[in-house]
Amino acid sequence: MSVASAMTGTTSADACVAAGLNSLGIAKPPAQTRVVVAMSGGVDSSVVAALLQRDGYDVVGITLQLYDHGEATHRKGSCCAGQDIHDARSVCDRLGIPHYVLDYETRFREKVIDRFADSYMAGETPIPCVACNQHIKFADLFDTARDLGADVLATGHYISSRADGQGRRALYRAADADRDQSYFLFATTRDQLDMLRFPLGDLPKLEVRELARQFGLVVADKPDSQDICFVPTGKYTDVIERLRPSAADPGDIVHVDGRVLGGHAGVIHYTIGQRRGLGLTNIQAGGGEPLYVVRIDAARRQVIVGPREALATHRVHLRDVNWIGAGDLATLPSGSLEIAVRLRSTRPPAPAILHRDGPDVWVELATGETGVSPGQACVFYDSTEGRARVLGGGFIRTTESANLGIPARPAILSAAEA
Repeated sequence: MSVASAMTGTTSADACVAAGLNSLGIAKPPAQTRVVVAMSGGVDSSVVAALLQRDGYDVVGITLQLYDHGEATHRKGSCCAGQDIHDARSVCDRLGIPHYVLDYETRFREKVIDRFADSYMAGETPIPCVACNQHIKFADLFDTARDLGADVLATGHYISSRADGQGRRALYRAADADRDQSYFLFATTRDQLDMLRFPLGDLPKLEVRELARQFGLVVADKPDSQDICFVPTGKYTDVIERLRPSAADPGDIVHVDGRVLGGHAGVIHYTIGQRRGLGLTNIQAGGGEPLYVVRIDAARRQVIVGPREALATHRVHLRDVNWIGAGDLATLPSGSLEIAVRLRSTRPPAPAILHRDGPDVWVELATGETGVSPGQACVFYDSTEGRARVLGGGFIRTTESANLGIPARPAILSAAEA
């Protein structure tokens, strides 16, 4: 299998040759096309490097040391720990390609870990993988790749990109819906897309592992990463309390009707939609219907709880919106557009309407969704179908419940609001 056949079905090696391009869409012979591969030490990026090397490209592997791995060094399922760096180096030795380890710990701390802690303290539910792609892998690593003279930066993400017919590239969901990572890549810019390639977009995971075995890679059966890489114990609250001691300041648990039901030991211990572990006795909770966390007011150190119907979200207001669809966000017809959205990486795209009024962007959901929290991503697609195009997305600033008319207080002000 060539890299061309491992990318989208609409891009073939024959078509590229006919257009004077190689299988990566570059007007150079493969041997003169330098490709930097972001190698985490896992099976996916390792197979990407092997495919490109086999097809004759000038491949360079780069692994980022993102944090002081310490106790995570020998922990399975932790990204970029000491063992992962060793595995990436072993794969590069096997393939006979250069491998470099870059110390990005300071940048990662500032742009990902610190923001993660601050977001939780503000009552949000952050997504550090989006921040890592946005601020580290597809920003700082891009600069490094260019310094190395790279034509292309390739990763092991399960997502597809191809020419959009207008001289740029577009993103599409992966063929393997269970592995699709488009939710985490919505913040990718058009300029970044022109340089990025995702050779695994058309491959199922089982086939990727089989390719790893055929290439004789030591990581062929390595477990997938499961944890947030800088939270080796799986307890993010421990990390936040160490970085921000005030995150454990106590406060009140308040019912949506205004009654104070009890106390808590820090808003970071609660997430929207949480039912268990609220710390309320049956008497405090009223002994009736179950209560859920429906809002977190970090400024007042309040955890607001209510019945399940209070969780239903029908509108989300967004910040930091990125648009990579056709045209420009400012050209939305009549200020609105029918799209599909994902508010969680584990759910398929659902019908919605995107609205814009000047700088304000919000989404109306066709059906209510529960457990939606500020800080999460709202990712746009052009369809609910399998290989839908990614149109962009934004971070949820506030939510609204149509059932009870309960708005979520803004947890973090934008620069303009501040």
